Amino acid sequence: MDQRDDAWLRARRHLQANRYELGMAAHRELYPDTARVAGTPLLTAPQWMPVAPIPLDVVVLERADSPLHGTPPPRYSEIMARLARPAVFENRPTYRLLDAVLDGDRPHMRFGDGRYFDGVDTGEAVAHEFAEAHLTRTNGTFEQSHCSKVPFVGQGGGARSAIGDPVDPSRRPVNVAISAITIRRDDRSSFLVHHRDPARVAHAGGLLQVLPVGIFQPVSPDTAEHDFDLWRCLQREFVEELLGEPEATGRVEYERWEGMHPFVLGMGVDPLTLATDLLVAVVVDPSAYDRTFAARVAENDEGTVSEHPFTADVVDRLVHEERMQAAGAAVVALAWKYRDELLS
Repeated sequence: MDQRDDAWLRARRHLQANRYELGMAAHRELYPDTARVAGTPLLTAPQWMPVAPIPLDVVVLERADSPLHGTPPPRYSEIMARLARPAVFENRPTYRLLDAVLDGDRPHMRFGDGRYFDGVDTGEAVAHEFAEAHLTRTNGTFEQSHCSKVPFVGQGGGARSAIGDPVDPSRRPVNVAISAITIRRDDRSSFLVHHRDPARVAHAGGLLQVLPVGIFQPVSPDTAEHDFDLWRCLQREFVEELLGEPEATGRVEYERWEGMHPFVLGMGVDPLTLATDLLVAVVVDPSAYDRTFAARVAENDEGTVSEHPFTADVVDRLVHEERMQAAGAAVVALAWKYRDELLS
């Protein structure tokens, strides 16, 4: 291993060990004037935040051609695969976000074609860039002049400066993750939390998150039209993350699940990694919950699963005190804000 590889691994380890702290610092230092979701670090735009929960099936999905974006070599994903490959790391096709409006009379999202590593090559690269800058911190100030030292960030002001506005999908390739809080609707409502194992995942390792969460993508290039549906994506993630089934590799015949009510609450961008998440609440009737998730697992391929009471003290602790991913904190906070509408 040469000196450059050693320096890369040192910054990567710092990123993995301090994602929560670096994320909190990133929103304060880099985006102080960008709107945030429900007082959390998750960045957002006005057109991404509906004034009330909207049923998931009301959001109109559109397809379009993706603009071309070059990635300066070497790609971060290539370095990561060589030096710090996680257990789950595959460059599958995705639906690339081009535009979204969720606050009007016609909520819609427009997508082109993308790849999973597009997000790694931008998001993990700028997070690494920020972590390396943190290692050179002096007298409590981030030394931004050091951000362009690593080979993948390009010249000038670094990868993050080249991207610019974090909530403008035209500035970079954007993969959308659907982050869903799953709430059992009864007299003692509860919800699920996921601890993401840093040895198994490429993004947000070591942090807490809601469940299920997954990149909006088809199972394969051959099923891109068939799988272009937000609820179908969530169904696959439920099966994988809650029921422990292997990831689908071919055409899926989706079942009609009764008693499950998904709502869109908004969308936002992680200040550290620029990961973009559609924030969804899935409210499940008790009988449907017991029927669908009777064989719920405590551990899956990406980490461990736990269930918590949907109460003010638990929500406050997770949103403000625990090491929770920004999107997770945001969707929990929004679900609590809209609890009367969601649980009625």
